[in-house]
Amino acid sequence: MNTSTHMHEDFNALSDDAFRLRFRSWLEKNCPDDVRRPAHRLRGKRAREWFRLLYENGWRAPAWPREHGGMGLSIPKLIIYDEELDRAQISRTVDMGESHLGPTLIKLGTEEQRRRYLLPMLNCEEWWCQGYSEPNAGSDLASLKTRAEADGDHFVINGQKIWSSFAADATHVFLLVRTSTEAIKQKGITFILADMSTPGIIVKPIINIAGEDDFCEVFYDNVRVPAANVIGRVGDGWAVSRSLLGMERLYIGSPRNSQIAMQALQAMGKALGISDESQFADTWAELSLELHAVQCLYRETARALGEGKVPENELSMLKIASTEHFQRTTEAMLELAGEYGAIGTVPWGRDRIDMRQLYMLARPATIYGGSSEIQRNILSKRLLALPNA
Repeated sequence: MNTSTHMHEDFNALSDDAFRLRFRSWLEKNCPDDVRRPAHRLRGKRAREWFRLLYENGWRAPAWPREHGGMGLSIPKLIIYDEELDRAQISRTVDMGESHLGPTLIKLGTEEQRRRYLLPMLNCEEWWCQGYSEPNAGSDLASLKTRAEADGDHFVINGQKIWSSFAADATHVFLLVRTSTEAIKQKGITFILADMSTPGIIVKPIINIAGEDDFCEVFYDNVRVPAANVIGRVGDGWAVSRSLLGMERLYIGSPRNSQIAMQALQAMGKALGISDESQFADTWAELSLELHAVQCLYRETARALGEGKVPENELSMLKIASTEHFQRTTEAMLELAGEYGAIGTVPWGRDRIDMRQLYMLARPATIYGGSSEIQRNILSKRLLALPNA
């Protein structure tokens, strides 16, 4: 069933070059100035306005099937779509609905759930956050303690989530809750949706070292949620979350942040007149080669997901390679900037760059979505058959 007010044009009928020029032209004419490399990541009302503009002009949800209101792009055109956003220096904005929950509902939700949630997700009437991590269940997510007890046609939720990105801006949350303790810890977990205005949900923003409150604690105190909000079957939430985590690691593994940092590093080199000096040139060449490898791995992993495969090993490798490259690039930026690295936004030639923000964005990147250490442990067991430590 088509969940949009109009069926998107079949962009796959265009050649790759024609599609690229079409999207590039639209961005050049319509993208607001404050969406191009803003001083801070878009969030809240401004982020929703940008995504609504994309939706109203047929450029929303490129990976969703057309019958569900998306663009239905092939993998090559998805890559072009991302490349053109990067070329236009569009802010990398988190939309948990489009990137995480939407594909999960399309794959595992009921027809009634898709009809209820997909359109408000696309037109930004509803904005989603994720309720996964807990104070004692981060990388070991299966140890979560937040409980949901059946009460007639509802579940009553009690517990605490932490590091919930942009929960203060969200109207809804998808979360994992424990509905049983009788089996192994991966069993008895249920994936459920909740309205953030439900009585008993309390959001407390966490101020980070950059002075921003992107992350939040969320407390659930006898929160009543309809049992119809369960995605999949009760007790099968771990399997649902594995599907969603694959999309999350692909999203986190996108080389977009690294590309933005590389553009900033290049601008700094030009402004300082050292682009041809051997030390800078060596650093630039090394980071450029690493970025090329990340881009190739990203394309191959995205292609495999588009073909219905679940390339779990590649997703773990991509997550490690992309986030660690982002960190190395921002470290090179700060080393080059010297004392200017602590100021904030600084003009470098024609570019204005907030090196401090980029550096601080890079620090937690190797932790969220599964830390680099956890990903390496996973790979050591799957690929090398190494024993548990």
